[in-house]
Amino acid sequence: MDKQLHAKLLKTIESANEIILGKDNAIRLAITCLLSRGHLLIEDLPGVGKTTLAHVIAQLLGLQFNRIQFTSDMLPADILGISIYAQNSGHFTFHPGPIFANVILADEINRATPKAQSALLEAMEERQITIEGETRQLLDPFFVIATQNPIEHIGTYPLPESQLDRFLMSITLGYPDAEAERLLLTSSDRRSELQHLRATIDQTSLLQLQQQVSQVTSSAALIDYVQALLQFSRQSGQFVCGLSPRAGLALLHASKAWALIQNRDYVIPEDVQAVLPAVVNHRLVNMEQDISQLPAEKLLTVAIP
Repeated sequence: MDKQLHAKLLKTIESANEIILGKDNAIRLAITCLLSRGHLLIEDLPGVGKTTLAHVIAQLLGLQFNRIQFTSDMLPADILGISIYAQNSGHFTFHPGPIFANVILADEINRATPKAQSALLEAMEERQITIEGETRQLLDPFFVIATQNPIEHIGTYPLPESQLDRFLMSITLGYPDAEAERLLLTSSDRRSELQHLRATIDQTSLLQLQQQVSQVTSSAALIDYVQALLQFSRQSGQFVCGLSPRAGLALLHASKAWALIQNRDYVIPEDVQAVLPAVVNHRLVNMEQDISQLPAEKLLTVAIP
């Protein structure tokens, strides 16, 4: 890996940690998701920094950023755009929606109806939208960060499995530890410091890093390990449905991106273990009543080849 590119990558993580205190692992997972050309879902309580994390990533990468606040009365056209008839020209003119940006913050996505939620499906999977028979390409890179409140909150619509599967990763931020929270309480508003952030990596370098992820190698033994994890999820009887082949590809690709951040051009089992909970937890439903142990932690009981 190019030393300058890796230095820029580490600087991006370091700068993000100066705003989002005590959440280094969550920041690294978010950057991993971006390098993997995936999309990120953050499910957590209000006020723990979900929106701030999206702003920080967009600003540090110098990318075009749009925030979409999902509400119960939102329509697909509010996301994708609409064609309006211009009387002077006698033609319809397309007015692009907020989906046309590099980084999209889909804030409180589960407050919108399923019809509005589904408007993101093609965009997230195909990186294009089709309106009135015409296909329009989205920007590259294209990264969706969706936030949602826990489903037991009033006024939420649980995301269907088909849309959950579009997210490469799902993470939670959680409450800060005592040291980080004390620093938050005694220092200036972290959101106000966003305006002073400078981009630490340019768009060209980011695209190069995304290309390098696919060049990270994985040994036959590593593939055996990933397959063992997939088979365990399907055959153990602990989950309603096992992991799909697409989930396996997502796990492997995220592991490569994590290895790249560690400045390695090959994947080791520890890379898989680092990203496993974020990649699979939103794809698995536990059969057992006792959910104190995360599904991903159970998968890690599989022996390493």
